[in-house]
Amino acid sequence: MKYILVTGGVISGIGKGIIASSIGTILKSCGLRVTAIKIDPYINIDAGTFSPYEHGEVFVLNDGGEVDLDLGNYERFLDINLYKDNNITTGKIYQHVINKERHGDYLGKTVQVVPHITDAVQEWVMNQAKVPVDDDRKEPQICPSFLFQLGGTIGDIEGMPFVEAFRQFQFKAKRENFCNIHVSLVPQPNATGEQKTKPTQNSVRALRGLGLSPDLIVCRSAKPIEMAVKEKISMFCHVEPEQVIFIHDVSSTYRVPILLEEQGIIKYFKQRLNLPIDDQPSDLLMKWKKMADRYERLLKVCSIALVGKYTKLSDCYASVFKALEHSALAINHKLDLMYIDSTELERSTEVENSVKYHQAWHKLCKADGILVPGGFGIRGTEGKLQAISWARTKKKPFLGVCLGMQLAVVEFARNCLNWK
Repeated sequence: MKYILVTGGVISGIGKGIIASSIGTILKSCGLRVTAIKIDPYINIDAGTFSPYEHGEVFVLNDGGEVDLDLGNYERFLDINLYKDNNITTGKIYQHVINKERHGDYLGKTVQVVPHITDAVQEWVMNQAKVPVDDDRKEPQICPSFLFQLGGTIGDIEGMPFVEAFRQFQFKAKRENFCNIHVSLVPQPNATGEQKTKPTQNSVRALRGLGLSPDLIVCRSAKPIEMAVKEKISMFCHVEPEQVIFIHDVSSTYRVPILLEEQGIIKYFKQRLNLPIDDQPSDLLMKWKKMADRYERLLKVCSIALVGKYTKLSDCYASVFKALEHSALAINHKLDLMYIDSTELERSTEVENSVKYHQAWHKLCKADGILVPGGFGIRGTEGKLQAISWARTKKKPFLGVCLGMQLAVVEFARNCLNWK
C-alpha cells in the first residue's frame, strides 16, 4: 500500500481537496486502484450538524454518512463510492479511544494523546485504506489521505495529534511507500504585482519543525508563476525545482489533473514510490483532457436559477452545482448558475429593500429553468413557494430537490386545491 499525504499551508480554501482528487485521478488513469480519506480536526463526530456557512455543503454518502464536501470531490473525480469511515474527525477518534478505555482495553494504563490517540489515527487509516471502493471490490493500492488543517494552516493546535500521527506513520510505512504533498499559496499583492514566496517558505518551515518534510510543494496562485519564483521556492524550501508544482486559477477544476500531468507528476511518483506504471498518460487522461478542452470551447449557455437560503457561499450547494455542470456539459452547453436568496423574493423584502426584491425577481424571470434545493427551518420558505408558483404558472422547467420537492406539493395544495 502506498500512502500520499496532502497537507495545507498559509490559508484554508486553496484547493487541497481538488489537488488530492486530481492526483488520485492521475494515478487511477495509470491503472492503479485508488481510495481517499479526509481528515478533519474538529471535535464534531461528523459534518451533519454544521450550518452550511461553517464548512459548506454536507455531503451524504451511500451508507448514510454525513461528511465533508471534499468526499464529494473524491467520488466525482475518482468514480468511487466512499464510506463514512473515510472521513476521520477528532471527535470520532476520541470517541473510539474513550470507548476502548471504558471497556478496559488499555489494562489500566494512563490514556494519552501520544501514543493512544496517535496510534488510533494510524490504525484507522491503515484499516480504511484497505476497504474496496470500486465496483470490482478489489483492495486499493494507493490512498491519498488528505490531511486538512482547521483554518488551512499547518501549526493549528487542533491538528497537532494528526501531524504527530503521520510523523510516526512515515517510518512505519517506510519511505518508498509514503509521500507528503504540501499545498501552499503564492500571493500577488496588487500594489507591487510581485509573486511572494515568503508565506510558502514559512509554511514549509513550520511543517518541517513538526517532523514532516514535503516531497512535492504545490503552489496555488491567481496567475501562472514565473520560473524565477519556482527556483526561489526550490532553494529556500530545500527541494529540487521539479518538486515545485504550480497550479494557477483556471476556468474549470477539471483542468487541474492536466496541469499536474504536464509538470511531470507521473514520472515523479513512478520514481519516488516505485510504482509499476508507464511514464506516459493513458487513454483515460486523454479523455479527461478532451473533456476539459470541450468545457472551455462551449458557446451555448443555459441559465438556471438556484433559489435557496445559503446563497452567500456557493460551496453550500456544491453537489447541485456539479450535477448541473455535468448535465450542461453532456449537452454541450455552458452553465450559468444564478444564486437567488429565497428571502429576497418575499413581499417583506419589497417593503424593506425594493431594489433587492426587483433584482432577485429579474434574475428569476430571465432563467431558462428553476431549481429549489433542500433546506431547513421556516426562513425563506415563502420565497421558495413564490418561485415554485412562478415556474408552474409560466410553465418554466422546474426541479425540486428534498425540501424543494415538498414545497412544490405545498404550493400545488395551496394554489390549486385551495388548502390554505
